[in-house]
Amino acid sequence: MNVWYRVRDLDAGRAFYVDVLGFEETFADEDARWLRLRRGDMEIALWEARGDEGGVASVTVPDVRVEVDRLRAAGVEVGVIVELHGQVRIVDVFDPDGNRIQLTEEVT
Repeated sequence: MNVWYRVRDLDAGRAFYVDVLGFEETFADEDARWLRLRRGDMEIALWEARGDEGGVASVTVPDVRVEVDRLRAAGVEVGVIVELHGQVRIVDVFDPDGNRIQLTEEVT
């Protein structure tokens, strides 16, 4: 499981997590304005965006499409699958209280 944080300024977020908290940058997509960071066994991601939405838990699954079909059949509210640059598939899933959980699949 990973946690994604929305930041207003990716460079400022990067500086805080790397320089102040000691995370190591493991991936960055400057065009899409997001990056991955790791410290020990904790991995987080930052993405630059406007709005007031906070962080979101991200759960890695073997096949997003299979999970989407299974969850929809169970009556779960599920968003639209998005593929980012041929690297990862993402879909939002909502619990009964509307909390968002993101399912991700690494695309090889």
